[in-house]
Amino acid sequence: MHFKMINLLSDTGTRPTPEMLKAMWSAEVGDDVFREDPTVNALEAKCAALFGHEAALFCPSGTMANQIALKVHTRPLDEVICDEMSHIYQYEVGGYAFHSGIAVNLLRGDNGILTAEMVEAAIRPRQDWLPRSTLVVIENTCNKGGGSIYPLNRIQEIRSVCQKNSLALHLDGARIFNALVETGDSTASIGAEVDSISICLSKGLGAPVGSVLIGNQAFIADARRVRKAMGGGMRQAGYLAAAGIYALDHHVERLLDDHANARQLADALAQLPWVTNIRPVQTNILIFDLVSPRTPTDFLAYLKQNGVIASAFGPQTIRFVTHLDVTREMLERAIEVIMGY
Repeated sequence: MHFKMINLLSDTGTRPTPEMLKAMWSAEVGDDVFREDPTVNALEAKCAALFGHEAALFCPSGTMANQIALKVHTRPLDEVICDEMSHIYQYEVGGYAFHSGIAVNLLRGDNGILTAEMVEAAIRPRQDWLPRSTLVVIENTCNKGGGSIYPLNRIQEIRSVCQKNSLALHLDGARIFNALVETGDSTASIGAEVDSISICLSKGLGAPVGSVLIGNQAFIADARRVRKAMGGGMRQAGYLAAAGIYALDHHVERLLDDHANARQLADALAQLPWVTNIRPVQTNILIFDLVSPRTPTDFLAYLKQNGVIASAFGPQTIRFVTHLDVTREMLERAIEVIMGY
């Protein structure tokens, strides 16, 4: 029997729904470099308002949005404080050094989640031979931490430390809506605690391309120039922005389905003697280890032969990610395959 490939590799592999495609095809567009694309302008205004900020900037990718934020918030010889699992450190090609000429001060939190005390202890004294601590970056949810959630009170405590020490606070919110549908916190309550936010539209929200960087007017004015320097100025980008607007209007609450599917997967894995160290499943990311002598190479090859794709996340570690293209029926099929290994 032929099965459609079940993609547990990443929530970045989603395809636009027919309704989203219709919204894209019918978008009114213009030249966004000249700020003449009405759909991009509408998306930016929508995102800024959602999080209680003044302005926003549509970017081709989450990496670009984060790298722009680092560039605008710092100057060369500064330092960013972040968890060692942070996307800006792990998966953005050392862009903090390449684009901004800054150092990184890595902390070891709990599955990617820092405390205010850790941040405060990491701030460098002002000495000529030390980089200057100017920026803190937190990631909510934390990908490498297994989709772990920053509680609002933790963000508020870190914000207080940043304000006391004149540090900026950037939120890498690539999967912020996964966190918010679980906690019930509002976008405005999160936005009030940070100087800038990047949000991804192309993960669980299901848009094909794009992230949005959010901040005050002066920050976004600088960010727009940096985006252009990085080659991120787009023309008739409204076709993509329309997908983002549709995603924000229609795909946020359904993220809870992905979370339920991830927990069902975790429950199945917990029954298997060759699976260990299943990380807490808070959202749509499930990370676990295989018991030796089983290896990710063999396990992933077996899955692929049986119509399931996933990724290795370490020497003995596997990551599954659920998303809107993984239906309940597909999930049950994937569990059957896993149980047969």
